[in-house]
Amino acid sequence: MTIRFFNTLSRKKEEFKPLKNGKVGLYTCGPTVYGFVHIGNLRTFMFEDLLRRFLEYKGFEVKHVMNLTDIDDKTIRDSGKEGISLKDFTERYTAEFYKDIDTLKIERATVYPKATEYVDDMIEMTRTLVKKGFAYVKSGSVYYDISKFKGYGKLSHIKVEELKAGARVDVDEYDKDSPQDFALMKKSTLDELKRGIFYETEWGNVRPGWHIECSVMSIKNLGETFDIHTGGVDNIFPHHENEIAQSEAATGKKFVNYWLHSEHLIVDGKKMSKSLGNFYTLRDLLVKGFKPDAIRFVLLATHYRQQLNFTFEKAKDAERIIQRFHDFMIKLEEADGEENANVLAIIEKHKNKFDESLEDDLNISEALAAVFELMNEINKLMAVRKLSKKNAEDVKKTMLEFDRILDVIKPEKEKVPIEVQELARLRQKTREMKKWDEADDLRRKILEHGWLIEDKSDGSFRLKKV
Repeated sequence: MTIRFFNTLSRKKEEFKPLKNGKVGLYTCGPTVYGFVHIGNLRTFMFEDLLRRFLEYKGFEVKHVMNLTDIDDKTIRDSGKEGISLKDFTERYTAEFYKDIDTLKIERATVYPKATEYVDDMIEMTRTLVKKGFAYVKSGSVYYDISKFKGYGKLSHIKVEELKAGARVDVDEYDKDSPQDFALMKKSTLDELKRGIFYETEWGNVRPGWHIECSVMSIKNLGETFDIHTGGVDNIFPHHENEIAQSEAATGKKFVNYWLHSEHLIVDGKKMSKSLGNFYTLRDLLVKGFKPDAIRFVLLATHYRQQLNFTFEKAKDAERIIQRFHDFMIKLEEADGEENANVLAIIEKHKNKFDESLEDDLNISEALAAVFELMNEINKLMAVRKLSKKNAEDVKKTMLEFDRILDVIKPEKEKVPIEVQELARLRQKTREMKKWDEADDLRRKILEHGWLIEDKSDGSFRLKKV
């Protein structure tokens, strides 16, 4: 087994070798809890879910840490607009974040550290950087001096010669074309002082900048050097570049071995924007009638380093694909053909392709192709009754193995309403009495309730939600 990931740091695929045999330390940049996460955020979280599930599928024990940014420019600004405390404001959106990832079956991280729980550690790291000469105090704030860190720019590949000596930036997010000294600790504003958003230090009353938060939370939970750090491509600069500079200057050690970044999500070929009317949260899509599993599939099915163009048509196609999965699993339950000695070889061929595809930088497109190819071959065998119950069990077991990663294959049993059950039983009786017109009328009534009745060759029937 050779797993290879594209490392943003080296700009090439590298064989994955964890620091500790059989264990992986994984840090994923989590949400800033100042509003509902949008589908662009969820695309990144879905890629990270695929990564974590795949590593566990391959037998690794994964410690997954995802931070919650509950103190920064945005959370302070928007909680102030609502006139409520920072804590109450961020707790509301933290709860909504959990609801969203649960709805999409994104597995919860091992640890969700909140930035506000690690401020003392952030202050201590800042002290270390000041003592080592990597940071300086100016006008009540503490800034990181990017000219002092020789490796600055190695992740984002910015042109170091264009660094502006002594130029400072106080906002958390800024342009790649203008790298500047950034704030580790920000002098608290008068409004922040009034609201109690400050921490007493030798530099005065301050609160942390965004970048130092992730350095501290990752190191405290995973160690000074750990295996994998992920995020969206928009995190590469300045956030992840600054994390490296802070962390490696403070510890004197390499911060992260593998950096993985997911590409942007666009909608209908355009950048997602509220002004264009194509800005969607998960709630927006659910209100439009799309099913969570379909949204999960769309966000999952494009390789993480390719831009994902989200369209309603893709979501509708995903619903049809998932129905194919469900129908296939139900048909396996009914297989009763002759024993086929070739089935295990067919399974092994496609399972190997599935595994090898994901081992190659999470090539989900090829992995899904392996699943569909297996289904096609097995469907052909079932059509000519050359698949026994034992064969079907072997196929089912493999499909459920795939579903440890995909989590859209296994049909969820939906309770059939009593009135639909009664209509189905009555229809069965009319068929036995050869009252075909009445049976057709009852079929239509069942369909009006949102259920399809399928007659089986042995005289029984199956009800399926439509």
